Amino acid sequence: MAKRLPTLDLFAQAIRTKPVVARKLATVAKAQIEITAPDSQAVMLWDKCLEIIKDNVAGQVFKTWFEPITALCWKDSQLTIQVPSQFFYEWIEEHYYALLQKTIYQVLGSKSKLQYQVLVNKSGDTLEQRAIKLPAFRNAPATGTQSNQQNILPFASTTPVHQKYPNYLNSRYTFENFIRGESNQLASSGAMTVSEAPGKTRFNPLFIYGGTGLGKTHLVQAIGNHIVQNNSSTRVLYTNSERFTIEYVNAIQNNKVNEFTNFYRTIDVLIVDDIQFFSGKEKTQDNFFHTFNALYQAGKQLILTSDKPPKELTDVDDRLISRFQWGLTVDVQLPDYETRMAILQRKSLDEGFEIPSDIIEFIARHVFTSVRELEGSLISLIAKVSLDRRELSLDLAKEVVRGVSAPSDKSITIQDIIREVTKFYNFPLEDLAGKSRKHEIVLARQVAMYLTKRYTPLSLKNIGTYFGGRDHTTVLHSCQMITNYLGNDKSVVAAIESLTRIIGRD
Repeated sequence: MAKRLPTLDLFAQAIRTKPVVARKLATVAKAQIEITAPDSQAVMLWDKCLEIIKDNVAGQVFKTWFEPITALCWKDSQLTIQVPSQFFYEWIEEHYYALLQKTIYQVLGSKSKLQYQVLVNKSGDTLEQRAIKLPAFRNAPATGTQSNQQNILPFASTTPVHQKYPNYLNSRYTFENFIRGESNQLASSGAMTVSEAPGKTRFNPLFIYGGTGLGKTHLVQAIGNHIVQNNSSTRVLYTNSERFTIEYVNAIQNNKVNEFTNFYRTIDVLIVDDIQFFSGKEKTQDNFFHTFNALYQAGKQLILTSDKPPKELTDVDDRLISRFQWGLTVDVQLPDYETRMAILQRKSLDEGFEIPSDIIEFIARHVFTSVRELEGSLISLIAKVSLDRRELSLDLAKEVVRGVSAPSDKSITIQDIIREVTKFYNFPLEDLAGKSRKHEIVLARQVAMYLTKRYTPLSLKNIGTYFGGRDHTTVLHSCQMITNYLGNDKSVVAAIESLTRIIGRD
């Protein structure tokens, strides 16, 4: 079993929250609560919620993260649910808050409240319930009337500039817990430079781009948190293109465009995530163009992220693209093997679990497409140990990795893999099954064997038969070679990633 590291009282620590529109967690009750049987109405209502949730998440996600939740009480428009642990609660909040929010409103109404109770092992078989109260979501209208929909806006014409406002920064995202590596070194250096002197460097705007789940959001929010921590009077705002668009549309509907514009122009450091989703939204782009100009000319700092560099953005005004390139444009790449190892080691310590090095190494070598997927693999592993009482082992890690990184639920055959590998490398099957020792052909053959071993139930012996009658030791050696390449050869990493996506779409 996993060795549980000593941890501080969870309720002496700050509750970590996700930057969702106008959400704030109330104080956490520390007193022990008597465990009571769930009432039937709470169970019925939560079952209705689960029906909706089940239709919106993958089967394994539902089984792992929602089935263990128990409904306890429904009283005064408040539904109390019980979750198995603190990290379980935080994972749910971070990854499925929006889905929970919509579901709760649909089933229980917009005035409803949700309260979590966390079961905590104190000693022996003693269980303590601790309440984490989540008040009514304030970004929903207080009533069903349209006039109250202005509550979603983070500004008001009567709000003084100095008054507090939600900056939507997640306090968990800091430079201290951001793992630096070769893949993000320039981006993190630029981010730290900006955080020390926002608006006073040549890195304005700071434009960070890269694939999904590589740490862009963490990095830009770390800038915001560092600035706020060192100068609380600096007005920092984190948003994303979707939220900006929604707020702008609501401002138009409620005749609040001037207030909307004035609010954004009072910001000292504006962070806009996923700028690529401005694509095709002409009026929103026009408003953002003028906001960008006003802030830039006033010496304010702009920080933007995207999944691609500015020049590759589609359906975005050329005027904006030009301005996006005024400062520092830098990418975040796939983490290398050493960085993946460091991320997993840090994450395991954060979660209070000591994970054996062979398991850390296995996950690091086989999960490489994103930091998010890497951390998700570790959390899934911990969940199986904590919730399912499974023994922490390399076999369990292999089971988790297969579930996380498999490209689809459909059955994948060796014929599928060979077909795509031969097309990808432009070699006929005869070459892959032949005796050629040319490096390019050997690499393609090894890639095909590796993918076959990873995504099919075939034995090493059977795989070898498909490739010219080679024995199982050759297949094993090929798989090991590709595993080694994944630690230090970016071209092989890119090939495996590309082929995995292609096979998953068939």
